[in-house]
Amino acid sequence: MVLGAALRPLVVADAPDSPAALDATAIAFVQDMVAHHEQALIMAQQLDPGTDPVVVRLAQQIRDAQNTEMGTMLGWLRLAGVTPTNPEPMAWMRGPRPAPGHGHGASDAESSDPMPGMATRADLDALAAARGHDAAMLFLQLMQRHHVGGVAMAQAADERLTDGPVRRTAREMITEQSQEAGTMALLLAQFGAPLLPVNAGG
Repeated sequence: MVLGAALRPLVVADAPDSPAALDATAIAFVQDMVAHHEQALIMAQQLDPGTDPVVVRLAQQIRDAQNTEMGTMLGWLRLAGVTPTNPEPMAWMRGPRPAPGHGHGASDAESSDPMPGMATRADLDALAAARGHDAAMLFLQLMQRHHVGGVAMAQAADERLTDGPVRRTAREMITEQSQEAGTMALLLAQFGAPLLPVNAGG
């Protein structure tokens, strides 16, 4: 497919420097993004390998990039001496917001979501069972929605964090996942399949 050229080549960037200390917001964001990435890896693994090669390549690109980011984030959490699981998922995103005009301006509706863009168990089961064209379409729909949710989380972190490796990583996620979400939206449009609305997960 012509759109294969639109997929950026896989380049594994050097891991960001480890922060000297993580504040509570940084820890909570990293914990929640680990959980978000874990689901993306599950979806990439469940995609039928016999489906459209462009979609398979995109899934591999996402899996490789998010595996690398997962390693960095888990390393930060180990250094901080905290569990990878957030005991209060997404509470940081509903906390005090920065002054008006600062950051990207994620909406209050986005901030109230438990975890934006997450697939339900039924979604994951359907993806695992799907084959061929149906698998490609469902993967693109679920992963595009997932990325849009991840971008909302990273934007909220960018608003709340001070400069440092965690904030820089959040900004890289905004750029990379926005690009990938755009590619997936383009593929879905070419196939005549609708985008899914971003939800709060299941």
